[in-house]
Amino acid sequence: MRTLIATIFLVTLTGVLSAQQDAKAKEILDQTSQRTRSYKTISADFSFALQNKQMNTNDENKGSIKIKSGKYVVDIPGPGLKIFSDGKTNWNYMKTGNQVTISPIDESSSELMDPSSVFTIYEKGFKSKYMGEKSVDGKQVYQIELYPDKKDFEVSKITLDINKSTYMIQTAVLNGTEGNIYTIKVAKFESNKEIPDTEFVFDAKKFPGVEVIDLR
Repeated sequence: MRTLIATIFLVTLTGVLSAQQDAKAKEILDQTSQRTRSYKTISADFSFALQNKQMNTNDENKGSIKIKSGKYVVDIPGPGLKIFSDGKTNWNYMKTGNQVTISPIDESSSELMDPSSVFTIYEKGFKSKYMGEKSVDGKQVYQIELYPDKKDFEVSKITLDINKSTYMIQTAVLNGTEGNIYTIKVAKFESNKEIPDTEFVFDAKKFPGVEVIDLR
């Protein structure tokens, strides 16, 4: 679950579009990319929902994410999950069991492990299709569908709702190849807040008695 959550966030924010892109979709995604990349830091509150069709279950959690120059920290209080990354090392902490797993960032898969991609996922490795405009929660959005170029990618389709006024991603729905549906809704968004680098590093002193599993 920890890896999957990171994957989902990453997939929603990056992009070098290929010649196979829909012209209207490319125009909107380029605007989104330009806006996102202009921010020094990003802070957002979100809801994360998982629909498991095979088991007929729906789970939803709320959380927050902070992003700064390749660093990020994700906090999902419900399951007691915190993910820290300083761009070189990942710390996955689970409150249940008071345990943290430390691992180096794998360059070959780092694109699927960076939650900050929730705002730039579309930038490479996807074909895009403009689906039109609609109203979501009282706001006008552009809807764009993304299809991965790689057949072995972890999702078969991503649907983005992009706010027409701000060009920020408002909702991302990912259809997993295993049949699950993952939905991220951004509830609150702030940019260019001062965030110290120490927030992206796990500090064992703040978690007394924590069990450390170091895989480096």
